[in-house]
Amino acid sequence: MARLEGRVAIVTGGARGIGFGVAQRFASEGATVVIVDLQEGDAIEAAGRLPTDAPHLGIGADVGDSASATAAVERTVQELGHLDILMNNAGITRDNLLHKMSDADWAAVISVHLTGAFLMSRAAQTHFVTQRSGRILNVSSTSALGNRGQANYSAAKMGIQGLTRTLALELGKFGVTVNAVAPGFIVSDMTAATAERLHMSFQDFQAAVASQNAVGRVGQPEDIAAAAAFLVSDEASFITGQTLYVDGGQTLG
Repeated sequence: MARLEGRVAIVTGGARGIGFGVAQRFASEGATVVIVDLQEGDAIEAAGRLPTDAPHLGIGADVGDSASATAAVERTVQELGHLDILMNNAGITRDNLLHKMSDADWAAVISVHLTGAFLMSRAAQTHFVTQRSGRILNVSSTSALGNRGQANYSAAKMGIQGLTRTLALELGKFGVTVNAVAPGFIVSDMTAATAERLHMSFQDFQAAVASQNAVGRVGQPEDIAAAAAFLVSDEASFITGQTLYVDGGQTLG
């Protein structure tokens, strides 16, 4: 039996990049996957590309909006019967140096990453507590440790680590574990946009990053998906409140 057989998993920001890579891995492990993304058409299209014949679902939602986040969780439970796993992956970047960063750029990034994780977790925990089981997996980043031009993103990603630890303390007695993964450089639309902002080709940007970590390569969505599949499985039932850096040794130096 696959590790996630019979489980229902929500992946926010699941239509592309890390989110879709994780959704594919969860589906291959036997889960029925609900892809939540801002544009419902994108979510539905991505859900249709997942492996297996499970009734995967695509839902459009703004995770930074309380009513929208709650509706996504409630629709999942209504249509699929239950919810077992929530991965808070949705994210955006609005990079700029502090003196150039607008109020709107700050608020947008905090809303999607940090407020979105809070709202989705709050909606999901209602069901997790009732059934006395559940997994929440949040996506932080190596940028949580500080990164020039990303005051908003870094603050949101370190906030996610604090949220993770606190929810682990609150929900552990109900059979719910809460962990985070902190990716390093992962090939995605988001990192391609960062290369463009730095006026570098994406290929040169990847080569520069690879030269600075211990394993000498950049990460792929599949690298995060492998860690995620373990952390939401029964094998990880004694792990909670932790942030796992999946970065090729980038943060060792």
